[in-house]
Amino acid sequence: MDLYLPIANLSVNAFVIVALGLGVGLLSGMFGVGGGFLTTPLLIVYGIPPTVAAASAASQVTGASVSGVFAHLRRDGVDIKMGMVLVFGGVLGSFAGAGLFTLLQARGLIDTVIAILYVLMLGSIGGLMLYESIYSMRAARAGIAPRPRRKRHHPLVAMLPLRWRFYRSGLYISPLAPVILGFLTGILTMLLGVGGGFILVPAMIYLLGMGTAVVVGTSLFQILFVTAWATMVHATTTKAVDIVLAALLLLGSVVGAQLGARFASKAKPEQLRLALAVIVLVVAIRMLLGLAWRPDEIYSVELL
Repeated sequence: MDLYLPIANLSVNAFVIVALGLGVGLLSGMFGVGGGFLTTPLLIVYGIPPTVAAASAASQVTGASVSGVFAHLRRDGVDIKMGMVLVFGGVLGSFAGAGLFTLLQARGLIDTVIAILYVLMLGSIGGLMLYESIYSMRAARAGIAPRPRRKRHHPLVAMLPLRWRFYRSGLYISPLAPVILGFLTGILTMLLGVGGGFILVPAMIYLLGMGTAVVVGTSLFQILFVTAWATMVHATTTKAVDIVLAALLLLGSVVGAQLGARFASKAKPEQLRLALAVIVLVVAIRMLLGLAWRPDEIYSVELL
């Protein structure tokens, strides 16, 4: 069934978009990631303009994060104070990202920049995940127990002034650290349409020193508000949000997330991370080919 997307200005098969959202939701439920970092590149590969794909994916991530936030709030897995500081930085970052988005769009570079950023980001993340998963699987086979991680924030964070107590996270650090982290995530959200959880979660653990019990819930809290704000900024400035596209994606991702959560309980974590690493690297390679591949015939339209 073909459906016209008013902002993207093209017709798509609605079932394909729903299936794409279903697949991303399945990965989200299985691997514990937001899935936004795969939604945009997959939409681009399908033929959606990168600007519309990034803006619409942000709105889809917003809807997909709501249920996760409430689930973590019920089990007291959210540091509200830390989350609000991250949201403050994210809102500031979204303004900076909107300005950068508009500047690149005016110069005709936004599509290329989005594609290049995704190739670099997915390639590095996929490579690190592949290395970590293979190392963990080899260690498990050899019977080597993983060394416990010391809960300690990074020395650079310790150097920052103005310390606050974040009781739920058990931290006494400067609020400037989560503000900067949120700021960078806000820029990524505006440019790439991602929630940023795949960067935010490890940064909260290894840079801020947060405990794993509150990391995921606090990350989702920040993602919910920042992606909602980024969607509003996109809708009023770049006008690239296609609500029809976002609704189709959300429809598939909600169902896929529930199925993925069931599948995840039947597989080993190392195997899941390995599978996700391979998927991420395949998408990165496909986008790299899209940037570097030169067609055999190049056509141009000229006015006579």
